[in-house]
Amino acid sequence: MKCLLITLGLSVGLAWPARSQSAKHVVLISIDGFRPDFYRESNWPTPNLQRLAAQGVSADGVRGVFPSVTYPSHTTLITGVAPAAHGIYYNSPFEPDGATGRWYWEENLIKTETLWDAVRKAGRKSASVMWPVSVGAPIDYNVPEFWSTDKNIDRLTPVREQTTPTGLFAEIEQNATGKLTARDMSSDYVSGDENGSRIAAYLLETYKPALLTLHVFGVDHAEHQDGRDGAHVRRALATADWVVGNLLEALTKAGIDKETAVIVTGDHGFVDITTTLAPNVWLSETGLYGSGKGNWKAQFHTSGAAAFLMLKNPKDLKTLARVRRMLAAAPAAQRALFRVVERPELDAIGADPHAALALAPVLGVAMSASREGAVVRPGKGGTHGFFPDTPQIQTGFIGYGAGFTAGQVVPQMELQDIAPIVAKLLGLPFAPNQSQLPAQLVKP
Repeated sequence: MKCLLITLGLSVGLAWPARSQSAKHVVLISIDGFRPDFYRESNWPTPNLQRLAAQGVSADGVRGVFPSVTYPSHTTLITGVAPAAHGIYYNSPFEPDGATGRWYWEENLIKTETLWDAVRKAGRKSASVMWPVSVGAPIDYNVPEFWSTDKNIDRLTPVREQTTPTGLFAEIEQNATGKLTARDMSSDYVSGDENGSRIAAYLLETYKPALLTLHVFGVDHAEHQDGRDGAHVRRALATADWVVGNLLEALTKAGIDKETAVIVTGDHGFVDITTTLAPNVWLSETGLYGSGKGNWKAQFHTSGAAAFLMLKNPKDLKTLARVRRMLAAAPAAQRALFRVVERPELDAIGADPHAALALAPVLGVAMSASREGAVVRPGKGGTHGFFPDTPQIQTGFIGYGAGFTAGQVVPQMELQDIAPIVAKLLGLPFAPNQSQLPAQLVKP
């Protein structure tokens, strides 16, 4: 239905009625693994973020979605609704016969309207760089995040092939970055975010889109490796701060800085990990998760730190009861590592409607998909995916520039609030929820 409405609107040359807008342009920057302490505490290498927070509006915390992982969260940022509504439940879909390596890459998997849809309906231009779930999106200048499941294909070739319009990637290499290799866009190196920033800056200066979305991914990679702090985290965070400064400079060069709103936000926080729990081992031991293809009645689909119970037959209440008894009978030391999230609570937070229940670990514990070996194992580094009811897993929000009422601090907001704020800034008729924050933070 979403695609049909867009097609009908474009086919007759219609633009959606304009509303009062307080910014001609919005730059929406998502720093993967972004945390409020990065701009609240002066010991972090973030002079640009700290300045924007001081001079603009900011939040002490942004409550995310469940699981608090990248793809569902970024889709909530661009739609204003929870995963149950937009359809991107995890980073990678549940595949009953085993994971193939696919992720939710394609925008046509999103079930609800996006900000990109709304911008196009309004007859304006958009641009995007490395945003999750954006392959094939209605974006005028789009460099999407995408890779092949074929390990013989490097990570950059699929991005080149999916960049639109045709020829845009070659234009970027000629005018902004020079010839790029897969290593130049890798999260293993700070050059990945640096080059993403150069691409975004070029699109801003050259095409001046009404909306630009940029995904900065290096901080997440570093926090997975080091946990919440470490040398790699600080290098990646300093680069992310440079990215923000680079885009602010690009807006000045383009002559649109005074009419542009800049939002810096993220998808989730991070938690240090000491322990790993493998609940599929329990299912294997009880015969509910066999070793052959299709030989299963129940299995846990892990996503970050969380695990979601899938039933081969969703109406198999007997197996569901067996799983509940199995969880209740776990040794006390293991049972203390998680809580069971039942369907009513999953419905309330807007999680995958197909899961029978979920396991939300305590801080310090992450779930493993393994169905062999020890149930409890050592863990290290950091991760996310936790139920978003703790400050450590919350992300942050900064709003700066045209349209924002400077000096406001929001104690707590929701990830679903951000898309309506963008829509109000741009005057788009896009109201996916009942958020009150756009009226509070954005000038009429």
